[in-house]
Amino acid sequence: MLLRVYSLLVLIYDVLSLIFLIIKASLEAFYHVFFPPHQKSVGGEIVLVAGAGCGIGRELAIQFSILGATVICWDIQAGSNEETAIKAESLGYGAVKAYAYTCDITKRDQVHKTAQRVKKDVGNVTVIINCCNLPSPRVRTRHPAPDVCKTLDVGVMSHFWILQAFLPSMQQKKHGHIVMLTSVAGLAGISNLVPLSATQFAVQGLAESLNEELRNYRSSGDVKLTLVHIYPFIVDNEMSTNVQLRIPSYFGTIEPVAAARKIIDAMRRDYVEVSIPGYLLYVGKVVSLLPRKAIIAMRELLDTGVDFG
Repeated sequence: MLLRVYSLLVLIYDVLSLIFLIIKASLEAFYHVFFPPHQKSVGGEIVLVAGAGCGIGRELAIQFSILGATVICWDIQAGSNEETAIKAESLGYGAVKAYAYTCDITKRDQVHKTAQRVKKDVGNVTVIINCCNLPSPRVRTRHPAPDVCKTLDVGVMSHFWILQAFLPSMQQKKHGHIVMLTSVAGLAGISNLVPLSATQFAVQGLAESLNEELRNYRSSGDVKLTLVHIYPFIVDNEMSTNVQLRIPSYFGTIEPVAAARKIIDAMRRDYVEVSIPGYLLYVGKVVSLLPRKAIIAMRELLDTGVDFG
C-alpha cells in the first residue's frame, strides 16, 4: 500500500515538473521572439560551404569571410568555385583566407579524400553548411525520371558523407556547428516534386535525430546544429523555372544575399530550427494540426508552385 502511494506521489511530482518545464520553455521561446539571443562571434572559425559556386552558397562564403572566418569552398564546378574563393578573400575581414576545392559530394571516397586535404592545408573544420543545388526533376509514380537517384545522392547521402568526414573532429574538440538547409517541401508534400520532397523530409529527420544524439552524448561537448527552412522553396536566381505565385507578397522569392544573411544570423544565435521568413515556421506547425481536407483547401487557395518541366 505504501509503495503504491509513494509511486503515485512520484508520478504527480513528475507530471507537475513536466508542466512547469513546458511553461518555462514556452515563455523563454516567446521572450526570444522579441529579445533574440546574442550573436556569437565566428571570427577564427573554419567554415566549410558545400555548394559555394553560386547562389546562397557563394553569399554564405562571402559573408562568413567578412565576419572574419576562414572559408573552405566546395563545389563540383571548379571555375565558379574559384571565383567565390577569390571574391570572399578579397572582401574578407583582415587577413582571412578562402580556399577552393573541387569535390563531388555524392562520392563518399572523394569527400573523405578532400576532407583530408582540407585538414592538412587549413585545419579542423568547425562549421559545416551544405547548400548544394538539388536537381529537381518532375517525377510521377508511374514514370520515374532516371536522375531520381542523383537527387537523393545530392540531397541526402551527401550529408552523411560530410558528417562522417568532419563531425568526429568537432566532437573531439567539443566545438562546432552544423547548419542544414531544407525548404517548404520538407514540411508538406508538393505535387510534381516527389524526389525533392523526399530529400527534404529526410534532411529534417536527419537533423532532428542528430540533434538528439548531440544532446544525449556529453562527449560531443558544444557541438550545435541549426535546421533552416527556406520559404518558399524558391531562391531567386537559383533556378530557371516557371514560378507560380498566387499571392506574391506572401510567397515571393528571396534573394541569395538576404537568405545567406538570415542563415548566418540563425547560426550565430544557436537557434535549433528557424524558417525564412521566421513566422512561417509557426504557421506551418499550426496548419499541420488541421484536418486533411482543411489543409488541401488552404493549398488550393494559395496555389503556389513551380514548373520544372
